[in-house]
Amino acid sequence: MGSSQADKAASHERIVKTASRRMRRGGIDSVSVAELMNEAGLTHGGFYRHFGSRDDLVAEAIDTALVQGSERIQAAAKLGGPPALAAIIDGYLSPLHRDKPETGCAVAALPTDIAHADPRARTAYSRQVRRYIELLAELTPGCDPDEAHLILATLVGALVLARAVDDRGLSDEILANVARALHRQVEHADQA
Repeated sequence: MGSSQADKAASHERIVKTASRRMRRGGIDSVSVAELMNEAGLTHGGFYRHFGSRDDLVAEAIDTALVQGSERIQAAAKLGGPPALAAIIDGYLSPLHRDKPETGCAVAALPTDIAHADPRARTAYSRQVRRYIELLAELTPGCDPDEAHLILATLVGALVLARAVDDRGLSDEILANVARALHRQVEHADQA
């Protein structure tokens, strides 16, 4: 790959990563081409050398956000079984994850945006939700198949609520109480 091709590829990646972080922090509408290009250290006019449209960027950035946002869950899953599920619950429902949406799970950061997004974005989002359900099902063997759906919905819902409320104490309570309830539910299912 020539130097100019390598530079273009590096710039493209920088734009996508910047958009991915911005979307997880502020939603799809927070990504304006001019501001994004400025934040990526590039000129506004260079955008169309990388993307045919803003929708093309959004689709690619959402795909990247979903992959990057799942890295911690994938790492925790390597523990296997109940320890992995406990690590996922604790990491997902942590103050750090709540406070850093730009580096966290896009499934929790973008659900309302995705519902109104381009079909490519919805397809990528759906693919990631299926991956999470499959992973959680693998980590809860012997449980009712609906259990993985319930765990994912509970994790995402609790994180969304904890981010949305304006009372830090209530936000902390939501994270801690839901984590405790999920741990009890998983332990009970394990003993059954």
